[in-house]
Amino acid sequence: MKVFLVGGAVRDRLLNLPVKERDWVVLNETPESMIRQGFRPVGKDFPVFLHPENHEEYALARTERKTAPGYKGFSVHASPDVSLEQDLMRRDLTINAMAMTPDGQLIDPYGGQGDLEKRIFRHISPAFSEDPVRILRVARFAARYAHLGFTSAEETRALMQNMVAAGEVDHLVPERIWAELFKALNEPTPAAFFHVLRDCAALARIFPEIYRLFGVPQPEKYHPEIDAGIHSLLSLEQAAVLSPRPEVRFAALVHDLGKGLTPEEIWPHHYGHEKNGLTVLESLCQRLRVPKAFKSLAMQVMQYHTHCHRVFELRPSTLTDMLSALGVFKPANTTLNDFLLACEADARGRTGFEHDDYPQARYISEAAKAAAAVDTEAILRSELQGAQIGDAIRRLRVKAVAESIQHRAVG
Repeated sequence: MKVFLVGGAVRDRLLNLPVKERDWVVLNETPESMIRQGFRPVGKDFPVFLHPENHEEYALARTERKTAPGYKGFSVHASPDVSLEQDLMRRDLTINAMAMTPDGQLIDPYGGQGDLEKRIFRHISPAFSEDPVRILRVARFAARYAHLGFTSAEETRALMQNMVAAGEVDHLVPERIWAELFKALNEPTPAAFFHVLRDCAALARIFPEIYRLFGVPQPEKYHPEIDAGIHSLLSLEQAAVLSPRPEVRFAALVHDLGKGLTPEEIWPHHYGHEKNGLTVLESLCQRLRVPKAFKSLAMQVMQYHTHCHRVFELRPSTLTDMLSALGVFKPANTTLNDFLLACEADARGRTGFEHDDYPQARYISEAAKAAAAVDTEAILRSELQGAQIGDAIRRLRVKAVAESIQHRAVG
């Protein structure tokens, strides 16, 4: 059996980055011979096997041929006569089309090592255009490696633009879009994902709600960057600095979707954008099958981020009601910190404000702690009924919040 390490493991090894998983290509074998040697078949669309001991993936060398639009429209040919070079050619980028022998000898038929050194994403062949998922993959690789200086080759950017114009991205299914976005949100520079999609005109087709923000002005006094789309990506950048959690990053990204609905005649103001955007966010989450935890936090941040920024101006009753709406008083609720981080990312996601302190977070945290510490047992044991119980508990919490604010002012 001839085996070669391929793909991301080779790429990251050459970049001196940690190798998280290893994939292997096998030559001169058949599914039957792999099974006889103890490998367990797991591939649905092409022959992939798990090693009997370390459970790493071993795939038979194969070629692919386009048979229909979209990313599923391929026929696969896997047989002992497929060469390593043929298998590598079907891959997307030169930096992903390198192989390595078990003893560390590099096999690089398409110049991947050179493109790694030049920090270039370059497609291998025109066959790149046959799979629209590759546009998302390039964007996701940008999210992973942009901080190292990687950019797309001009010819690759032009090819992706042609793919968009030909309607290839219209065949992407929501589950695959979310899967790639989720991975990008977990990378070091997730905003680069959207910059790549915008550069090749795919953003308008895949994420129209976000695309709609670009060109929408905001008051320069509060937003020196002016453009709402740029602000959204700056907020995402700051969220990536503040938190590793993809839920926080997603919430920061989409918090201002309502500004895309503002009538032009009242620009640069966006009155009521916090609530206006909720239906847009609901539609986006439904279309992409966004998980509940992501949607819930994003809804909270969208609706209450302005309250959070202006918390020093809020009455204790308004702040208490906001905390209640955020679920702070529910058992085992742990989302307040995520909410505050996303709001801080919004505040810092403005040109010149990137390093500013955000005292609102401490202010709200202390108020929440005080309100949550209220002893409600006496009220629950009292003769009060129905709404009277809720009103009594609210009054106690409002009082606790007011005292927390007063104590902070005195201190």
